[in-house]
Amino acid sequence: MHKVLFATSEAQPFAQTGGLGDVCGSLPHALAKLGCEVRLVMPAYSSIAPAADDNRSHTLQVQGREQPVTVVRRRLAPGLEVWFLDFPDYFAREGGLYGDAHGNDWPDNPHRFAFFCRAVAALAMGGAPDGWRPDVVHCHDWQTALVPALLAGVPERPALVFTIHNLAYQGLCSHTQFSTLGLPAYLWHQDRLEFHGQCSFIKGGIVYADVVTTVSPTYAEEITRPEYGCGLDGLLRTRTSSLIGILNGIDYALWNPETDPHLAVRYNLASLAEKAENKRALQQAFELPQERETLLLGMVSRLAEQKGVDLVLAALEALRGQPVQCVILGSGDPWLVASVGRVAEEESERIGARFGYDTALSHRVIAGADAFLMPSRFEPCGLSQLYSQRYGTIPIARRTGGLLDSVVDRHDDMEHATGFLFEEASGAALVTAIERAYNAYRQSAVWSRLQRNGMVLDFSWERSAHAYVAVYQRANAAARG
Repeated sequence: MHKVLFATSEAQPFAQTGGLGDVCGSLPHALAKLGCEVRLVMPAYSSIAPAADDNRSHTLQVQGREQPVTVVRRRLAPGLEVWFLDFPDYFAREGGLYGDAHGNDWPDNPHRFAFFCRAVAALAMGGAPDGWRPDVVHCHDWQTALVPALLAGVPERPALVFTIHNLAYQGLCSHTQFSTLGLPAYLWHQDRLEFHGQCSFIKGGIVYADVVTTVSPTYAEEITRPEYGCGLDGLLRTRTSSLIGILNGIDYALWNPETDPHLAVRYNLASLAEKAENKRALQQAFELPQERETLLLGMVSRLAEQKGVDLVLAALEALRGQPVQCVILGSGDPWLVASVGRVAEEESERIGARFGYDTALSHRVIAGADAFLMPSRFEPCGLSQLYSQRYGTIPIARRTGGLLDSVVDRHDDMEHATGFLFEEASGAALVTAIERAYNAYRQSAVWSRLQRNGMVLDFSWERSAHAYVAVYQRANAAARG
């Protein structure tokens, strides 16, 4: 089985800002259970304070640094270790992973992650502890995208796999910054890293990886089109033969209504009626009238235009006076936070909002809502619609990316339907979808069928991990070729 150096800028439970952290915290465990030897490497942020098992640490010489860097090693499970790259100048700082406490990106992010990529490349080519050598390096998003560019021409290199989690975040910097990163000058070329006069980190992964993956089959196709390709659709069309979409999974040890410690009442397929107690508890928590007949919508999201938060606000305005409530949990763009807060204050009888990141409350929203809103303008995969189906909460989502791959619309397939999809990114289209959902909600047999169809689906990481093992085999064949 494969030896995988799994490089990421974040992974739960150590450090996380979003779905990338969920994926990179769960997939390595699933790969290890299939027999892979996985070494997860990530920066040692100040919030982590890494401690090695049995004082197991290692020094690594990184190009461009006179002093070696410490790699702190910790066993996580059989076949799985995490290696924290301990370099305080770049990673042990107050604020977020990528920016300060006010949401501003760190100006030296290009240097921070170019350094991290160099360290990963050094680990891949003989710098790892105990002589361990990977046969695959699996990189994720722009923060690790220079690794394939640094290793592509190296003799006896491992296979290179690059996963795009969100193409909209490309790791751009100016030519002036590029010239200070110490990268080979030949990389500044329109067929390599240069992108409309800037340096694009993510191009390094797309151009140089043996196989490029993304997090759903539909998104893999969408990003080869101008409307979703973020200016890289032409490049991605040249890589379609080695561009693969694999739907993300979820960790059923964490997301299981039968065992979830955060719920007011736990339940399963046999006790689905107990879900109503979670609805009442959620209404109470958000100070909404505890009305069983009212359709309770939930949304847990980054508050950004991509996620269609403005569409939700428009739909709620249009549905004023209808038997619909909504609870929203998230943080993000200040103007959307302010807009959601204002609407929740003005219509406190039917709309509730909480701002920030709250793991326990997110579980309660997903379990307590009747339906879950995901009206994203684009969505590479999405995880919340996977969680919600597991909890018998019906997704209402746009037909895009991983949402289309994981939600079956009632009009498309009555027998296997799990939710409601809509096409146009507009408040009016969302209203129509919510009205369709409410009509189904009033028919208990129909609604129960939708719930049960979703709860029995297999969105486990084991399914996804098998697909990645096949990708590693393909990448190894391409690297040898």
